[in-house]
Amino acid sequence: MGLIGWGAIGRVVGTALADGLLPGAELVCVIDNRPLGDTAPAPQLAIDEALERCDLIVEAAGQGVVRAHGERILTSGTDLLIASTGALTDDALTGRLRAAGPGRVYFTGGAVGGLDLLQAACSLGPLTDVRLTTTKLPATLEQPWMDAELLARMRTATGPVEVLRGTAREVPAKFPRSTNVAASVALAVGDLDAVQVSVVADPAARHTRHLIEATGGHGSYRFEVRHLPDTANPATSQVVPHAVLRSLAALSGRSGMIL
Repeated sequence: MGLIGWGAIGRVVGTALADGLLPGAELVCVIDNRPLGDTAPAPQLAIDEALERCDLIVEAAGQGVVRAHGERILTSGTDLLIASTGALTDDALTGRLRAAGPGRVYFTGGAVGGLDLLQAACSLGPLTDVRLTTTKLPATLEQPWMDAELLARMRTATGPVEVLRGTAREVPAKFPRSTNVAASVALAVGDLDAVQVSVVADPAARHTRHLIEATGGHGSYRFEVRHLPDTANPATSQVVPHAVLRSLAALSGRSGMIL
């Protein structure tokens, strides 16, 4: 396996692989646009060389990497596991990735659960109402496009403030490092425009909170998770790299995995 990105997610994933915590999975290289020196437990390679050596590439570096290299990785015959699912709000990119090969593309659920059940439920018929509410600390949600009024409201808030409301197609593009969950829910449901998303800033949010609510003619579903933010990158949750490792365990054939 090769790993793109040596940040908050990549360091946890790469260290676990290098320590042999995932039998059957070997970390061959790390790809990053910064010189890592001896901080990484595997050689730092350019992506061309990595594709010659790896069976699978793990993306842990952001939506831009998926756009820039996803199709190329798959066309080379190398499989790709995507953590930054927000890139899949681009229908054209999603189409190219699904059509590319012979490499296979996989997605990790990241900070939320229940996606397998939502995907199964959709086989019974469409879900008519799907909502996601994501609540995080205000500082982790600040973006360059925000005007002075919104920033002031977020910075002086004494309670929850809704920062943005939109669909799973719209929201991840506005928060490229904070709302990949919205795209993951849409992947499970099969429709970016069917998922209504509310992003909330809360100065009291010790935990990052994701609430998924879905209803259809065959049932209703409600999943709520609360995670501690990653200390190195509060925009993501501590559990995310472990979700990536769980996906890798399934892909490497570990027995006893819940699929």
